[in-house]
Amino acid sequence: MADRTSAGILLYRRLRDGQLEVLLAHPGGPYFIERDMGDWTIPKGEPDGVAEPLDMVARREFAEETGTPIDSTAPTIPLGSIVQKGGKIVHAWAVEGDLDAAEALSNTFEMEWPPRSGQRQVFPEIDRVGWFDPEQARLRLKASQIPFIDRLEAALGE
Repeated sequence: MADRTSAGILLYRRLRDGQLEVLLAHPGGPYFIERDMGDWTIPKGEPDGVAEPLDMVARREFAEETGTPIDSTAPTIPLGSIVQKGGKIVHAWAVEGDLDAAEALSNTFEMEWPPRSGQRQVFPEIDRVGWFDPEQARLRLKASQIPFIDRLEAALGE
């Protein structure tokens, strides 16, 4: 089995009081409706098969999952990679920016639902995004992605 790879953006901002916040995404679809803590993720996705630098994949996927593009010239902080429980390798970059979480609009996917019903339904890849301080972000993120928060704080001198 080939390694699965994803690339994502951890968007961050500073509030007026200097408090750091990061933007996380809650997976869409029927399996995540009742799930919350430990299931959020950074907006990310897989390369589309075209030879494309992973940082550009991260920017494209962020735009697809939030409806907000990241400027291709915006400075990035490399956050390295992690391996998720299922073996997927996730590469991440932090970018400073802002967006209105209430206005975020994700792309969609189609699947058979309910299972074995023969009916197909369309669901958003991300059903909502939210801004969280690092402590809350660590509680909401998949455990394997928590190092991205730690690495961002270290890079910012927190």
